Amino acid sequence: MSRFEFTCPDCTQVIEVNDSMREATLTHGCPVCGADVTQEAFDATRSQSPSRD
Repeated sequence: MSRFEFTCPDCTQVIEVNDSMREATLTHGCPVCGADVTQEAFDATRSQSPSRD
C-alpha cells in the first residue's frame, strides 16, 4: 500500500496517510481544519523500517 505525506495548505498540519485516507482527504478536505485540498498537497513517501541494532 502506498504511503503519502499530506501537508495542509491552510493549517500546515503534516500527516502520513495511505491510499484510502488520501482519497478521503481529497473528497472531504483536511481532517484537521476542513480546508479543500488538491493533489499537490500529497508527496509520496518511502516506507523505511528503522534499523534495530
